[in-house]
Amino acid sequence: MTVAPSGALAGLRVLDLTDAKGQLCARLLADMGADVIKVEPPGGAAARRIGPFLDDRPHRDRSLFFWFYNLNKRSITLDLNHPRGVGIFLELARGADLVIESFKPGAIAALGLGWDALHALNPALILCSIAPFGQTGPYRDFEADDSVLTALSGMLYVNGFPGRAPIRPVGLQAYHSASYYGAIGAMCALFARDSSGEGQWLDLSMQEATASAVEHVSAAWFSAGKIEPRRGSLHWSRFFRAARCRDGYILHCTLGDWTSMVEWVNGDGKAQDLIDPEWNELAKRRDDAEHLFDVLDEWVKDYARDDLLERAQLLRIPYATVRAPESLMDDEQLLARGFFKEVEHPELGRSIRYPGAPYLFNGTPWSVYRRPPLTGEHTAEILRDDLALDYGEIAALMAEGII
Repeated sequence: MTVAPSGALAGLRVLDLTDAKGQLCARLLADMGADVIKVEPPGGAAARRIGPFLDDRPHRDRSLFFWFYNLNKRSITLDLNHPRGVGIFLELARGADLVIESFKPGAIAALGLGWDALHALNPALILCSIAPFGQTGPYRDFEADDSVLTALSGMLYVNGFPGRAPIRPVGLQAYHSASYYGAIGAMCALFARDSSGEGQWLDLSMQEATASAVEHVSAAWFSAGKIEPRRGSLHWSRFFRAARCRDGYILHCTLGDWTSMVEWVNGDGKAQDLIDPEWNELAKRRDDAEHLFDVLDEWVKDYARDDLLERAQLLRIPYATVRAPESLMDDEQLLARGFFKEVEHPELGRSIRYPGAPYLFNGTPWSVYRRPPLTGEHTAEILRDDLALDYGEIAALMAEGII
């Protein structure tokens, strides 16, 4: 792979001790040019055993799950339960800017790698600790996965249909929310270090991060003392709702050219009471959204989805299609923008398509410069270049199972 570009975070050294809960945090920094070293136990991180696997062949170096979260990183294997492994990590930390970890609270300190030890070794180092409920408080020792965190943050409560059980949010939204907040916190600490010269310990509660990522719940509570309900696919603003067409789903929107829209619906003989002048008022369309969308649902049910979308956009009505995730691989807009990136995997003799930039920088753009690492792929390179160990010493560590 090519050498890391001069990205926004070029020159930043990050040691990644995270598991599935926080590995996206370190990748966000790697994508912007930071040298991120993923520290894995001998045999590889547990995330390497999570499928799906390339060609349905389970192997620690074929996990698509691991690949996505560890693009642009390097890998070193290191037994942190062995004193020599701890010593090697401390030597790496001496020259690092940031350590990101997601151990249970207190576990990293028990290894001799806690804040006090790291700060004494390298006062400029920043430690970001990602835990389900943070490092202190009555829940600090409780375990929680993404499902539990979405439930205890309120995200699960508002997801689903009225009168029915809540629905688990798709994907790993609690893990992702925590990772983004971790990256933001790390950047803030780096800015602060520019002034003070001192690192700091960031204590990140995944529950708090997830709760703050639910865009409308806290705003409704703090502004109006209101507990938000489940609304199905009705957006909290009450101006959007998904509906079934003849051959797929469409997203209604009542914020565009209402006159053109109601004339279209009425021309199809489906407007019912929407032709009444009171519906011209935005507040009316918001307050009586359920009835409004029920009428529109009846209208679109026999339309072909793409035909409906094309005409809506010609009339300046901001409708959108609701598409299955797999259809995005052939999405014309994403392809025209060059969103997907082909990443070479030389050991496989093929390239793999990855999602592209989640944000755009002009001067220091996001880029792919290294495919996800094989297990311990860079161990010898890092020990040689950073710790000046010779091949005999590295071989001895390998024979002892330390690397």
